[in-house]
Amino acid sequence: MIPLQYNTDRSHLIIPEYGRHIHQMIDQAVAETDREQRNKLVKAIIGVMGNLNPHLRDVPDFQHKLWDQLFIMSQFELDVDAPFEKPQQEVLAQRPERLAYPSNSQKYRFYGNNINHMIEVAKSWEEGDMKDALVFTIANHMKKCFLNWNKDTVEDEVIFTHLGELSKGALSVKAELLPLTSSADFLKVKSKNGNGPKSNTTMKTRKRNNRKRY
Repeated sequence: MIPLQYNTDRSHLIIPEYGRHIHQMIDQAVAETDREQRNKLVKAIIGVMGNLNPHLRDVPDFQHKLWDQLFIMSQFELDVDAPFEKPQQEVLAQRPERLAYPSNSQKYRFYGNNINHMIEVAKSWEEGDMKDALVFTIANHMKKCFLNWNKDTVEDEVIFTHLGELSKGALSVKAELLPLTSSADFLKVKSKNGNGPKSNTTMKTRKRNNRKRY
């Protein structure tokens, strides 16, 4: 009688997506002493691995990926005649470089970091209609971001004050382009997309429909 085996007592799966049987087949290929027979075993294993993704089996780049994964699962101990260069274990073991985290502290975080980049671009443009339109667009976007944070309403003057602070007084919206998009219009779009506040009537209708369903 074969005793029960638990995964916690078995060897670690290097690429779990392929399952334990593929790993066992690779271990058998590594243990094979005859090189010709080992090459045959490996080609059969590659075929089985490819069958798991038949729509990509004959793509050259995918074949390269399969061979790389084969060597990785063999812990780079497999010595066979491969159609692709064997990956370097040292390269795969290298840790990626630490990503630089933005260190700037923004006063109005609900606008996001991109608004600062937009403001800097607008400041670099020459005076004219294009710059005026960009500044108006930035202010409008700021108003939309503000309403994502405060779902009630916001006066345009508040947006203009924040724009002046963030641009250090360099940008202001031309009077002839005013007003900005109304808060009601922004909230209406959010409600249509399912992100806005739900009315009591809508909630009651939904509860009534749920009771009918069950």
